[in-house]
Amino acid sequence: MTLPQIGLFEMRRLEMLSNTIFGVAMTLLAYDLPKASSFKEAPTWIGLIHVYAQPVIALMISFVVAGLFWFSHHRRLAVAPEAGRGVVFLNLLFLLSIIILPVTNGLYGGYRLDGVVAVIYGLHLTMIATLNLLLWILALRGQSNPHLLVTAVVPVLVFLLGTAVAFVSPMLAQFTWGLAFLAPIAGWFAERRAKR
Repeated sequence: MTLPQIGLFEMRRLEMLSNTIFGVAMTLLAYDLPKASSFKEAPTWIGLIHVYAQPVIALMISFVVAGLFWFSHHRRLAVAPEAGRGVVFLNLLFLLSIIILPVTNGLYGGYRLDGVVAVIYGLHLTMIATLNLLLWILALRGQSNPHLLVTAVVPVLVFLLGTAVAFVSPMLAQFTWGLAFLAPIAGWFAERRAKR
């Protein structure tokens, strides 16, 4: 086992912290789901949809977003297993943005069709994606890997577009944000193109 260079941190310690943060944040996403006690009697199908539709849609979007960024985070730590103090602090800022996700998710789940709330949620998703992109740029310094870079750029662009759409139509924004999940496909195309 080689010792890390002086001034570099082993990212495996950050990986352990990030697993905990992502796990807790992803679990807390369900905290704001309505409880059975919100019904005075057995609910009808329409009653269930009325009470649960918005929070469950928000939960699903946020859970998948968090899962994709967890996956990206671990891939990035594997690409750059050591980093300087600045990168470690930037990773901590990225993890802070994940910790806040249950808060904006709860707000979005309660008021998903409100323009202000949808924009706040979109700005938060954009912030997470932008921090992820900055960390990928730092991790890939000196390396040519268009696949990983494109996979990190696409969510930023999609979340920016979705946030702009939220100003006009909060209902359409949720579908626009869903396009961020196509980032791996865009990365695959970038990799194929680079191999030609």
